[in-house]
Amino acid sequence: MFDRPGRFYRGNLHTHTTESDGSLSPQAVCQFYKDEGYDFLSITDHFLERFDYPLTDASPFDTPGFVTIRGAELHTDRMSAGELWHILANGLPADFAPPPEGETGPQLAQRAVEAGAFVSVAHPAWYSLTQSDIEALGPDLHAIETVNITSWDYNDRVESWHIYDVMLSQGHRYFCLATDDAHFHKGRFDFGLAWVWVKAASLDPEALLAALKAGDYYNSMGPRIHALEVRDEEVYVRCSPAERVMLTGHGSRAVYVNGRGIREATLSLERFAESAYVRVIVRDHHGRRAWSNPIWVDTL
Repeated sequence: MFDRPGRFYRGNLHTHTTESDGSLSPQAVCQFYKDEGYDFLSITDHFLERFDYPLTDASPFDTPGFVTIRGAELHTDRMSAGELWHILANGLPADFAPPPEGETGPQLAQRAVEAGAFVSVAHPAWYSLTQSDIEALGPDLHAIETVNITSWDYNDRVESWHIYDVMLSQGHRYFCLATDDAHFHKGRFDFGLAWVWVKAASLDPEALLAALKAGDYYNSMGPRIHALEVRDEEVYVRCSPAERVMLTGHGSRAVYVNGRGIREATLSLERFAESAYVRVIVRDHHGRRAWSNPIWVDTL
């Protein structure tokens, strides 16, 4: 994606407002993300009967340089731990119907995919989603939400990298996703802390959705990845100043470069001959990280 036309746009794909259980109005939430320098936002209110099944339309608050994507956090029946499914869908049509009686989580996720949405498993660690639960959602699932900021102050289960890497090692091919899941409740700091940088041809909802579905994005809590290139048996990375640049894959396999103010690194693929994938992690001196989507070794 770094070689393709277009530019990178910063966005948050998981946000709640007063249309469901958030504390700020859609307009106030949009203004916050505009003021923080974001290019786009998807408001994903809880698609539940008690909130009258909202598909929050924030397009009246679009401005030059800032657009919104209609979305929702979808719910129905129960996953294996006995809680409602949480399925993140960005890019839903305005007429997306509530789940009919008896519709399962996998059926709801598939219906969202067929409606044109970018569909992700929301916060697996937060509510103990299992590998079997995720596999039940089917092969058309786009991503697993591996960083969910609201979980920090909710139950300290902010990251789902473990289950993500287990599933990649077993041959599943999902993108990863970092989001705020912002609610703006007093005493909880779940906003402006994790986002995506999407490489798209234009700042347009359809272009952004196409890029997301293609995996043309990376995730960050601060660092930037300016270039990522496979060169023979190496991966070259150029980034904002970092203290460590890592390449990780199956099991414990990893290589890294560390130092002060690293701006580029070349990492050998030699250790990853039997790994289905590798992914890049950039960490700055504050401990903030950026994560690439997987690079599939069999495509190199």
